[in-house]
Amino acid sequence: MASTTDTQHQEHAGEDGPPEPAARRRGPGRIVAQVVSVFGELLITAGLVLGLFVVYSLWWTNVVADRAADEQADKVRDDWAQDRVGPDGPGALDTRAGIGFLHVPAMGNGDILVEKGTSMKILNDGVAGYYTDPVKATLPTSGKKGNFSLAAHRDGHGAKFHKIDKIEEGDPIVFETKDTWYVYKTYAVLRETSKFNVKVLDAVPRESGKKKPGRYITLTTCTPVYTSKYRYVVWGELVRTEKVDGDRTPPAELR
Repeated sequence: MASTTDTQHQEHAGEDGPPEPAARRRGPGRIVAQVVSVFGELLITAGLVLGLFVVYSLWWTNVVADRAADEQADKVRDDWAQDRVGPDGPGALDTRAGIGFLHVPAMGNGDILVEKGTSMKILNDGVAGYYTDPVKATLPTSGKKGNFSLAAHRDGHGAKFHKIDKIEEGDPIVFETKDTWYVYKTYAVLRETSKFNVKVLDAVPRESGKKKPGRYITLTTCTPVYTSKYRYVVWGELVRTEKVDGDRTPPAELR
C-alpha cells in the first residue's frame, strides 16, 4: 500500500509531469493548422492579384485605349474639316493619323478609327488596323479590286470587335473616308479558324465562297472571347459608294 507521500507524488506527476501521449499528438496538429492557414492566406492574396490583373486587362486598358483612339479620331476629323493635306501633297493618302472610320451597326460601338498596320502597338490604341503583312490589304480608296482586310482586339485595349459575333449575313459594314462612304454587305462568316490561316486575307477570299476578283472587306479578331487561340472572320462585298455631302449625312444603313 502506497503512503500518502507516494500518492501525492503520483498525483503531481500526473499534473506537472511529462505530457500524456494524446497531448503529444496535438503538436503536429497545430503545425498543420498553421500551414493550412498560411496557404489559405496565399490563395486569397493570389486571388486578389489575379482579380486586379483582370480588372486591368478588361477595364483599364479599355479606358486608356478609348482615350487614345478618341484623341486620334478627333485629329483626323479636324484635318478633314480644315481640308489639310498629307506630307506628300494634295491627293496623297496620309496614313499617319488614320485613313477613315469603320461603322458596323450590328456591333453597336459607333465609329472605329482605321489605321495602317496590325501590330500590337497599333491595335492597343483602340483602333482597327489594315493588314500590311503577311497579305497586303487593298484599300477601297485605290479603286482597285481586292480585299480590304482589317483586325482589331476583341477584349481589352478598346475591344472594338468584341461583338463581332453579332454580325450576320446581310448586315451592312460601312467605311467612311473624307470624301466617300463605302457600303459593304456581309455575305459570309467563319466563326473559327486557325490563327495561322492567312488565306482568309487573300485578294479573292475563296474560303468565303468567292471565286472571282471583287471589292471585298474582311474583319478578323481572336476567338473565343478572352483568348487568342483561333480567329473569327467576317466577309463583306462592296455594293455601292456615296459621296460625302457638306453635312456628312450618313448613308441609309447608318440611320
